[in-house]
Amino acid sequence: VQAVESGGGLVQAGGSLTLSCTVSGRSLSGAAAGWYHQAPGQERKLIAGITAAGTASAASSVKGRFTISRDDAKNSLYLQMNNLLPEDTGRYYCTAQGVPWGPGTQVTVSS
Repeated sequence: VQAVESGGGLVQAGGSLTLSCTVSGRSLSGAAAGWYHQAPGQERKLIAGITAAGTASAASSVKGRFTISRDDAKNSLYLQMNNLLPEDTGRYYCTAQGVPWGPGTQVTVSS
């Protein structure tokens, strides 16, 4: 079982990115899932979550800017990131029940 994140990169403040996470070895269907952000020198923090039924939630720091979604047919999780800020810089990880941490994907937002 593994998760592989992709879609990170270098972007200017105000820009957008879409992160993807593909899980192999386990079906995402029926599992809650989420995205974590780890800023440089800080602990990993949950920023967006989605229930098995598709109900999404977001931390106050990203609410209105980031949107989490899932496609169980593709065994994938997504994070649409708009109006990026320099403080969004860091490594992003997806997670789901029964899925270990993947390598993450780096997002760097320049001011």
